[in-house]
Amino acid sequence: QVQLVESGGGSAQAEGSLRLSCVVSVPTYSKHKYCFGWFRQSPGKERDGVAIINSDGTTYYSDSVKGRFTISKDNAKKIVYLQMNSLKPEDTGTYYCAADAIDGGSWYLRRGSKDMNHWGKGILVTISS
Repeated sequence: QVQLVESGGGSAQAEGSLRLSCVVSVPTYSKHKYCFGWFRQSPGKERDGVAIINSDGTTYYSDSVKGRFTISKDNAKKIVYLQMNSLKPEDTGTYYCAADAIDGGSWYLRRGSKDMNHWGKGILVTISS
């Protein structure tokens, strides 16, 4: 059973920064290689991929956040991070952490909302201009 719990959301001004954390609870974390991702859902829109990190550490980003957001993970602490810089009002939304035992890279960015198997409950991020 994989459990993902997000934290670090809240409100920020445009051009500011926030860091999201996702604590991963899975008994077999050390035995299996997990792919993790962050997704965003704005009101009235679909859940879109923001950033993916494969088990080997390779990262993938949507064009809208490339150069501003950084996904990383600490395997020892079992935490996945999303550092968000130069925030824009259009970054507002509910952010979800996701995991899957199969690497997916850019595929998950495009289709991960339908294909990744494990999800957190989400956390709200609000950016004001």
